Amino acid sequence: MTDRFDPAVADRRWQQRWADAGSFHADSNSPKPKSYVLEMFPYPSGRIHMGHVRNYTMGDVLARFRRMQGFEVLHPMGWDAFGMPAENAAMEKKVHPGTWTRANIAAMREQLQRIGFALDWSRELATCEPDYYGHEQALFLDLMEHGLVFRKESEVNWDPVDMTVLANEQVIDGKGWRSGAPVERKKLSQWFLKITDFAEELLDGLKTLDEWPDKVRLMQENWIGRSQGLQFCFRLAGNPPGGANCDVDVFTTRPDTIFGASFVAISPGHPIAEALAADNPAVANFVRKARAGGTSAAEVETAEKLGFDTGLEVIHPLDPDWRLPVWIANFVLMDYGTGALFGVPAHDARDFEFAKKYHLPIRRVVAASIDDANAPVVEAEGGDGIAVNSQFLDGLTTAQATAEIVRRAEAAGWGQGKVQYRLRDWGVSRQRYWGTPIPVIHCESCGPVGVPREQLPVVLPEDVAFDIPGNPLDRHPTWGRVDCPRCGTRARRETDTLDTFVDSSWYFIRFASQPTDLPFDRAEAEKWLPVGQYIGGVEHAILHLLYARFWTRALQRMGKISVKEPFRGLFTQGMVTHETYQSADGRWLNPEEIDVGEGGTLIERATGAGVTRGRVEKMSKSKKNTVDPEPILARYGADAVRWFMLSDSPPERDLEWSEGGIEGAARFVQRVWRLAMAPTGNQGEDKALQRKRHRTVAAVGEAFEGLQFNKSVAALYELTNAIEKAKPSATRDESIRTLLLLVAPGAPHLAEEAWAARGEQGMIADATWPVFDPALLVEQEVTIAVQINGKLRDTLAAPRGLPRDEAEALALALPKVQSQLNGASPRKVIVVPDRLVNIVT
Repeated sequence: MTDRFDPAVADRRWQQRWADAGSFHADSNSPKPKSYVLEMFPYPSGRIHMGHVRNYTMGDVLARFRRMQGFEVLHPMGWDAFGMPAENAAMEKKVHPGTWTRANIAAMREQLQRIGFALDWSRELATCEPDYYGHEQALFLDLMEHGLVFRKESEVNWDPVDMTVLANEQVIDGKGWRSGAPVERKKLSQWFLKITDFAEELLDGLKTLDEWPDKVRLMQENWIGRSQGLQFCFRLAGNPPGGANCDVDVFTTRPDTIFGASFVAISPGHPIAEALAADNPAVANFVRKARAGGTSAAEVETAEKLGFDTGLEVIHPLDPDWRLPVWIANFVLMDYGTGALFGVPAHDARDFEFAKKYHLPIRRVVAASIDDANAPVVEAEGGDGIAVNSQFLDGLTTAQATAEIVRRAEAAGWGQGKVQYRLRDWGVSRQRYWGTPIPVIHCESCGPVGVPREQLPVVLPEDVAFDIPGNPLDRHPTWGRVDCPRCGTRARRETDTLDTFVDSSWYFIRFASQPTDLPFDRAEAEKWLPVGQYIGGVEHAILHLLYARFWTRALQRMGKISVKEPFRGLFTQGMVTHETYQSADGRWLNPEEIDVGEGGTLIERATGAGVTRGRVEKMSKSKKNTVDPEPILARYGADAVRWFMLSDSPPERDLEWSEGGIEGAARFVQRVWRLAMAPTGNQGEDKALQRKRHRTVAAVGEAFEGLQFNKSVAALYELTNAIEKAKPSATRDESIRTLLLLVAPGAPHLAEEAWAARGEQGMIADATWPVFDPALLVEQEVTIAVQINGKLRDTLAAPRGLPRDEAEALALALPKVQSQLNGASPRKVIVVPDRLVNIVT
């Protein structure tokens, strides 16, 4: 055999062997215990990146480890294939989104296979194919029939570049999460899913997810946002504007501050604001400007606070002579709460900013003590305290004052204690082509009607054009023209498509069961679900994970499945980062565009000009600090890349890419190969190495179970060092064999090649994980510190459990101790078994 492992030959050989043998096809009927390992499926952008490689390597190691432990493992792969990037490509490259997407899938599939992931490709799916989204349409109809789908006109986040609606979660810092364009508010008729019906369930369910990161559970808890307070109405003083209700309903979590109210603010979308805007151009102009911003909480909180005094007043519910002015304010959203609030500037930062700007009263009603009732308010103080300047509430704590106001409101009939949630219903309508068609037909007589199930899937038309912004389905000459399924008159299809987060809200169930006539078979799906280990980025903590939890609970409520939580275990891996580089004229440069000059200075290869080294940041195309896996794989092989992804950093932290790191991983691959090819020594026993082997088996297994892959790598480095130092023996041969088994999940091509070269039977992918003897995990020899008058003078190697008198005798016999004592006898000797001998003179 060669003295070097050749990944260029071995990688392809073993990938083909695994494919031919169907090694990683999951058998739902297997009697083995089942393990479902899943990484969040990728968007088919065309090329995998190092973030993909890290994510999928972690899942792959766990999947291979579980197989060797005797589990039947489901480890599938698919493609989150709908979305705006495909439509953008269609416009830029003059190619159909489907053509672009499917070509990207083919390229990325080959790249993933090139890294040797143990994936069940027989279950591959793409959300853009009718055999997937047709079943999604059927599930949408199920939700409609169970009252979990509704349509309403609402303020939405409008992306003026992508020309589509965005969910609040898709607005990042006031901009579209894909286009980066400033988001605007707009009123549209939209389809919604009633996720709010599950708010309490979703909140309570977080308590059962003890294998999830605490930070993710907290993020979801805050997003659902359960709050308890008072809902009540302010009566308008005088006649309301035409068509408006005479009440202004508000909800507050701080009813104890009601005596600090100085104004009432309503949303630009509030019925009163709309009624005023219809007759007053100034109001209409303000409303138009106020809507030129997103509806996300972050956007609203950070935007400049703007208001318009309507001239209307409301009556304070506790004082019929007290009037509060009504303002239209850009920071009040119609879809949050009631679309109105009362402002307490002394105790809310947003209200304080607004009151200062428009010279409204600021009245303290909460203080640290009664003595501080008249202390000046220099900034909003939002904490609890004692009620002051609040009539009958004065002197009560915040909790007592809250309870008293709720009691009086309910007794007098002007308010009601209520639990409310920050969570809003999920708007799923998107004004774009490349998505799942919403299976609804609009009839003037019958209203919205679900597409008959025998007509599913509703397939996207292929003959569309993207030369004009907007949704080409609206412009298609024939696709949208249909007859009403109920009355038979001419009707039109819904041209909005579903939010792509719907596609990813149930794909993990379809992986588990793929009948042709149903979205999934319940019995078969329940053999695998919930997903045992789900791996992906923390950026999906709210967007994807919350939606998937809702969808699963909706299916459970409808009797489609018994599982309530889709993912039992969740792991959020860190990002892969790299230095950034800028040219002399400020352009971002790829690492491949840079040379290292004298003294380590960086030089732009094309111009010879100096290059500025920037911060280490997440790899991104915009800053060109990405590393293409292809040349790395060609140079070092799949196992070196995989090993580097496991070795240099705890998996939950960011991993900085470095050429030195990948070279170190490649050297380790060759070290293992050389050990595997070394001459055997079938005689003799090495007890120290035997203990090391058993301890390493235990350590690596424990690290894999905890997804602490860097710890497993460290343990394997130690075992490799010990084997290299050991003399030929039967123990050394057995340790090399064990080393290959332990390395196999992380470096499977190397392990297979060495396994075969050593004459082992079968493939190592099918081998059994080694066992360890617990008795050999206990260190048999200990190092005892020897002190004289509390100062360390020497150490003593001794058997564990050495009796006190023997430890004392050995310590006193040490040459350094004898020299220090100089013939004198110690006054006392203190022995701490297995740890310390202290000689007191």
